[in-house]
Amino acid sequence: MNAGRRSLSPAECLKEPAPGQLLFIILKRSEHLKEKRPMNNKADLRYIENHLPKTDDPYLSMMSKEEITKARLFHRSFPQYQETPLADLKMLAKHLGVARIAVKDESWRFGLNSFKVLGGAYSMARFLAQETRTPFEKVTYQYLISEEFRKKLGSATFISATDGNHGRGVAWTARELGQRCIILMPKGTTKARFDNIKALGAEVTIEELNYDECVRKAASLSDQYEHGVIVQDTSWEGYEDIPAWIMQGYGVMADEAAEQFGEKPSHIFVQAGVGAMAGAVTGYFSALYPEDPPKILVVEPNRADCMFRGAEKGDGSRVIVTGEMDSIMAGLSCGEPCELGWDLFKNHAFGFLSGEDSITCRGMRMLAGNFKEDPHVVSGESGAAGFGAFASIMLEDALLDVREKIGLGPGSRVLCFSTEGDTDPVRYKEIVWEGKTYH
Repeated sequence: MNAGRRSLSPAECLKEPAPGQLLFIILKRSEHLKEKRPMNNKADLRYIENHLPKTDDPYLSMMSKEEITKARLFHRSFPQYQETPLADLKMLAKHLGVARIAVKDESWRFGLNSFKVLGGAYSMARFLAQETRTPFEKVTYQYLISEEFRKKLGSATFISATDGNHGRGVAWTARELGQRCIILMPKGTTKARFDNIKALGAEVTIEELNYDECVRKAASLSDQYEHGVIVQDTSWEGYEDIPAWIMQGYGVMADEAAEQFGEKPSHIFVQAGVGAMAGAVTGYFSALYPEDPPKILVVEPNRADCMFRGAEKGDGSRVIVTGEMDSIMAGLSCGEPCELGWDLFKNHAFGFLSGEDSITCRGMRMLAGNFKEDPHVVSGESGAAGFGAFASIMLEDALLDVREKIGLGPGSRVLCFSTEGDTDPVRYKEIVWEGKTYH
C-alpha cells in the first residue's frame, strides 16, 4: 500500500477521474455515510403497571386446562387440523439479551393465515349443539355435516362483524358445515380482506360504520333468521355464552403453545383488540400456573387502547374509545373491551402497553428477516404487535425503565403470539419489502 494514499470524501468520490488515472475509492463508515435509524422514544410505546381493583374472578375457571381440552378435541375432529409451529428464535434471543424468545406462528392455522377460526368454529359448534339439545360430547365435524344432524337442525345463519380474520374464520366454518353466513365489514376494509371472505361463500358488505357500530348492526340482524346468531368475541349484558366459547376456542392456541414451550414462560406479550384472545391467553396461563403465573403484558395500538386507558383510569370500569381508530393494526382497532377479557386482565395481567404503528412494523421486519439460523415468521400488522413491543423494549435506551419495571433480562423466557400472517399481502410487502413505516 502507498503510505501517502488517503481515503476520499463523498464529494470527491462523485468526481470523474482524469484520463488514464486509476481511482481507488475507500468507503469509510462515518457519520455522513451511515444511515441513521430514527430512535423510538417513550411516546412510541407507553407502559402502565396493573393496579386495577380485583374481582371475584368469575371467568378464570372457564379457561382451565380441562375446559380447553374439550375445545381442542373438537378441533382435532376436523381433517384440516394441525398444531401450528412454535418458532424458537435462539439467535434472536441472544441478540436481544434474553434466555429464550419463542413465537407461536398462527399463519399456518387451517390454511386461513390466522388463529381466529379456533374461536369461531368452537362457538358455532357449541351453539348448534345447544339449538338441537345435543350433548356436546357427541359433536364432531363429521356429526355436524351428517344427514342426521341436518334433519334435526334444518339450517342456521351465522352473522358477524369483522375487520377480516374473524369473519374469514366464521365464513370458512359455515361453508364447511353447509350453513349460511353474513359478514359486515367496517369502513376502511381493504379489498384483499373483503375478497378473502367473499371467496368462502359468505354474503359480505362493507359498511359506512366503524367496527363497534358494525357489531351493533350485526346484533340487530340475528333475530330475523331461524337459528340466527351473531358470532362475536366481544360481550355485553345478555350476550356472554358465544364470547366465552370463542375464548375457549382461542385457548387451544395457548394450550398448544404451553406444550411446545415445555417450561413456564417468565413473560408473555399478547396483543389485544376487544381483548378476547388476549384474555384467553391470560386466563389459560394464569389457571395453568396459579401459584406463580408468567408476567403477562397486554399490547394495544395507541389509537384504540381501551385496556390501557382503563388501567390509567384505575377504578376498574371499562373505557370505550370512539372515533376513527385508524391504525394499520386493523384486527386490534376495537374501542369497546370484552367484559370477560377485561375482568381477566384486572385479576391477572401484569401490565399494559400502548404503541404506535411503528412498533408492529419493527416486529414484522424482525420476524421476517431475522438470523439465518432461526425460523423466519411471516407476521402481519396485527400479528407482530406483541413481539414488536417486546423487541422495542429490549432495543431502545429510552425504554430502559420499562425493561426494568417488567423485569426483562438475561434469564427471561419470553413467549409471543403471531396471530396472523400476511392477511393483507399488499401492505405486508410495503412494510417488509419496501421499508414503509407507519406511525
